[in-house]
Amino acid sequence: MSASEIQKSRVINELRGFIRKLLQDPEILTQSLNVAREELSEGSGPAVMARIANEISGTTSVHIPEDPAEHSEADKLFLELLKEVVQEEQALY
Repeated sequence: MSASEIQKSRVINELRGFIRKLLQDPEILTQSLNVAREELSEGSGPAVMARIANEISGTTSVHIPEDPAEHSEADKLFLELLKEVVQEEQALY
């Protein structure tokens, strides 16, 4: 198995575990979006994204390291998707 295949497998496994958490506790999405809406009103720089990660970790069963350098690919994807959803919501108004 090549290094890229191992990396893909690891990311897929991490995303599977994360999706499992979301299915077990759908409130994670609501809480995460509320946090993102509140924090992204102040911009979307690295410090804001770190605060979002920290607050989600503090209020849900999802753990995202506060330090962006420690984010896994799944962490980055989740935070980026939260940002996109909030920006799309704001564009509608």
